[in-house]
Amino acid sequence: MKHNLYMMPFLAVLITLIVVLPNAVQASEAPLNYFLHSYGPAARPTMYLGWVLAGLSVVICIIISLLLLTALIRKRSRSDPYSIDREGGGLLWIYIGTGISTIILFGLVIYASMILNQVAKPPQTPALTVTVTGYDWWWKVEYEHDDPAQHIITANELHIPVGLPVLIKLKSADVIHAFWVPKLAGKTQMIPGLVNQQWIQADVSGVYTGQCVQFCGAGHAHMGFEVIAKSPQEFEDWQDAQRKTAMPGFETSEDPGYKVFMDQCAGCHAIRGTEAAGTHGPDLTHLNSRRKIAAGLLTNTPGHLKKWIMNAQELKPGSRMPNFALSDHEIAALMLFLSNLD
Repeated sequence: MKHNLYMMPFLAVLITLIVVLPNAVQASEAPLNYFLHSYGPAARPTMYLGWVLAGLSVVICIIISLLLLTALIRKRSRSDPYSIDREGGGLLWIYIGTGISTIILFGLVIYASMILNQVAKPPQTPALTVTVTGYDWWWKVEYEHDDPAQHIITANELHIPVGLPVLIKLKSADVIHAFWVPKLAGKTQMIPGLVNQQWIQADVSGVYTGQCVQFCGAGHAHMGFEVIAKSPQEFEDWQDAQRKTAMPGFETSEDPGYKVFMDQCAGCHAIRGTEAAGTHGPDLTHLNSRRKIAAGLLTNTPGHLKKWIMNAQELKPGSRMPNFALSDHEIAALMLFLSNLD
């Protein structure tokens, strides 16, 4: 039995080499992986800190394993094998180990403090300010502007220009959430009644996955979002398109789909340019310009949208979106109306 206990550390190391390391290569391409990839100055120092901590942990595990192996191989005949005396040098090793550990930990504290100071503020004035509010379980995204007519409201997507820092104000409408885009920046808590801030910057265009990483209820795992980085010109074009009101291809007042929307959906959702002005759910003015719906749960296709409308509570139990019992005629008319929200 004692021999089995002695072998446990080595079995753990062996399992790590056989199981964990081969999967690390595949995991490096996972959407939320941040140890191997960084695409912005707000995330790069944190990535280096993670590598330092991971490397130090591996070195410590190896040293402990070697010491245990040495203790098992080296046999000493002693009357009391568990005693530590000065003559054998036992206490000396404890002093040395304690001193080295203290120096290393003190050095890590200094290094981590330097990293925190480095990522606390952007190197230049932010190009724009965005307010992100966490709800159970979706994200409201607002682009601030001095002119209220230029104000943009969208949901679950954060569009930013490449190569420019963006200031993000973080709020919560209900419980504690946490905003995290691993490849662009560290995580920041979103606390009710408090406005926190962080900044992000993407040096490469692309889509970066984000996630709420503070457990916030049953739908926490399905509270995702995307940061879409594009060239400054593409970003300006996107802003211009988002500032426009909804432009359906027919008279909404005479459309049966519009009537269904006003009866069933307008209490929570808004569509600029119409009488729908709900604030409890995402603004749907430019619904079809989004890549995903339901906070990243489904791709934005007509089939998925219909499924979400009819069965939201099965897909995300406890969410603010209820199930709707619509007739075939009503859901067909509603889907036709929503298809015009570009």
